[in-house]
Amino acid sequence: MADLTTLRRSPLAHLTDRMAQASHGAVGLSETACTGMVSVRVSAESSAAERIATVLGAPLPAACGEVTSGEVTSAGDHHALWLGPDEWLVVTGTDPVALADQLEAAVGDDPGLVLDVSANRTVLELTGPKARNVLEKGCPVDLHPRAFGPGRAVSTTLARVPVLLWQTGEPTYRLLPRSSFADYVSRWVLDAMVEHTG
Repeated sequence: MADLTTLRRSPLAHLTDRMAQASHGAVGLSETACTGMVSVRVSAESSAAERIATVLGAPLPAACGEVTSGEVTSAGDHHALWLGPDEWLVVTGTDPVALADQLEAAVGDDPGLVLDVSANRTVLELTGPKARNVLEKGCPVDLHPRAFGPGRAVSTTLARVPVLLWQTGEPTYRLLPRSSFADYVSRWVLDAMVEHTG
């Protein structure tokens, strides 16, 4: 059987060179293509949630904005982003199909849903000391460090398009738009970067 992963194409492959050319010390944009993502829906108080936490190496986030991360192993790492009281997105450095199978087994007979949604979104990484300035041009979230900092993630909009916004480091943000909006979001960010990279 053919390895289907060799047929995958990033929704932003056509903008890779443009993103690299537009990136400078003040701000940079790149895509982390084909990132593994698994959607998890279970009751936060269920025994299934506890078993899922064991698989991930960390408990599921308990409140809006929270991100929990499992230990980095030779197989990769897992980050769970809170989407709702009974919904999380697990971003993983491992095989998402294998992880989804493990998480589905952890749910067992309890009510819940686990689904590999890797093709649903792409990951853009915006870095540099002016990254926040770029985002503030089109994002309604208060991004000042007193309100939003590393290890926080929220569902919001950027240029009126729904995205997940995740701050992974002091000058580093990850944007997770739906793949169908990836081109628009990337071009908007590139345009917003111009005054900081010119």
